[in-house]
Amino acid sequence: MLDRPQHTPVDPSLDPFALAKALSGFHFIDGGYVPGRNGATFAVVNPATGIEVARAAEGDAADVDAAVQSAAKAQKAWAKVPARKRGAMVHACAALLKDHVEELSRLIALETGKALRTESRVEAGVVADVFEFFGGLGSELKGESVPFAPNVLSVTVREPLGVVGAIIPWNVPMLLMALKVAPALVAGNAVVVKSAEEAPLAVLRICELMNRVLPPGVFNMVSGYGPECGAPLVEHPLVRKVTFTGSVETGKIVARAAANKLIPVTLELGGKSPMIVFADCDFDKTVSGALTSMRFTRQGQSCTAASRIYVERPIFDRFVTAMKTAVDAMVMGDPLDEKTDIGTIVSQDQLAKVRGFIEEGTATAGATAHVCSAMPSDPALKKGLFIQPVIFTGLGPDSRLVREEIFGPVTVMAPFDDAEAVLAEANDSEYGLAASLWTNNLKVGLDLAHRLEAGLVQINQNLVVQANLSYGGVKSSGLGKEASLEAMLEHFTHKKTIMVNMG
Repeated sequence: MLDRPQHTPVDPSLDPFALAKALSGFHFIDGGYVPGRNGATFAVVNPATGIEVARAAEGDAADVDAAVQSAAKAQKAWAKVPARKRGAMVHACAALLKDHVEELSRLIALETGKALRTESRVEAGVVADVFEFFGGLGSELKGESVPFAPNVLSVTVREPLGVVGAIIPWNVPMLLMALKVAPALVAGNAVVVKSAEEAPLAVLRICELMNRVLPPGVFNMVSGYGPECGAPLVEHPLVRKVTFTGSVETGKIVARAAANKLIPVTLELGGKSPMIVFADCDFDKTVSGALTSMRFTRQGQSCTAASRIYVERPIFDRFVTAMKTAVDAMVMGDPLDEKTDIGTIVSQDQLAKVRGFIEEGTATAGATAHVCSAMPSDPALKKGLFIQPVIFTGLGPDSRLVREEIFGPVTVMAPFDDAEAVLAEANDSEYGLAASLWTNNLKVGLDLAHRLEAGLVQINQNLVVQANLSYGGVKSSGLGKEASLEAMLEHFTHKKTIMVNMG
């Protein structure tokens, strides 16, 4: 347990408003909460009501330096801890996080507007699972014996990189933080996380909880804006690896900064994921799968959202009608209400962006906007960032809604007649993160799965990221993999060759 006073409750708290206030104004550095060195803070707003619920520390280069210096000092001792013991400590962190699942679920619903029942509890549970999974992989940090000469013993060993800088987004901040922190720690690195300015609270609480188990300085967290806080983290001379999830534009900036230092970088940069539905599919299962694939319960704020749905022409009209009926039945409302299926968009800026796409699609000649669900009627939510999901039909392949990532509850549906033609259309994108195929013809499904330009292709399902399944895109969707043993070995260690001449 931490031996210094903390500002937050020791036991799980089911009052997210009180916990948010307790977390206000702090980074987590060297094993404890510390205020920002410049004293500046920024508002954390509940997107369902527009009311400020906390103030986050507005970090700058001085805060980043303090966190990185702490991490660099702690990492030397952490790397000497036997790998299985490091894994056991990370596994113990997972057990502690399981005790706090409901607390974290409520906190993330408060700051992001994601519905508690359909989204936030799912994320909080998966976070604990990710730490549990990687906690069991300490013994897999193996080297090799290399045949070279009879009188020379030649082996390779895996060594940690040092300090890892991790920058996370706001849509699933706890999960994406876990996918970066867990393998980095087990591999012997220390980590500094820069949280998303829209969602800094739940990840800050996780950092504190894990520091009850980990040595001080091994896991640190700072909050702030990209130019003032994120850039100094990437550019810091003691940071030897950067892992980033976010937009393509920012990812390119991060990659250039990492290239200037000649350090490795992992990038997960979004997608425009196609869903291809054949007439021989299990119809009801596929309609249900389309709701999941489009992440409607998350208001479409997902890199793997099926924002392009291609349906074989014989069932197209029926499928559109069934989709609209299913989304109409979903309840939009207070994210903390158990009856709510769909919460809010995360911020005013994101809401304006989504509305702009919807207005453009609606104004397009020949297009039809199928507006779904209903806005909440509670007067307390009148300032909330709610928006009705929209299914578009009649848009051509050159429409911005077909080609650009919207990151909102907007999907475009189009009919197709030929498997080769729909494959070409699905691949005609700068992105290549994920895709799904829905058919009972396994030969067709596997053939197209091999030829789809995506890092993750699923047939007759579209699950979110899962521990032990390699996840990462091609083309503009990024570089590197996450969520698997491969991710830990290839992205958080380097291989050293040691040769002993015994002649």
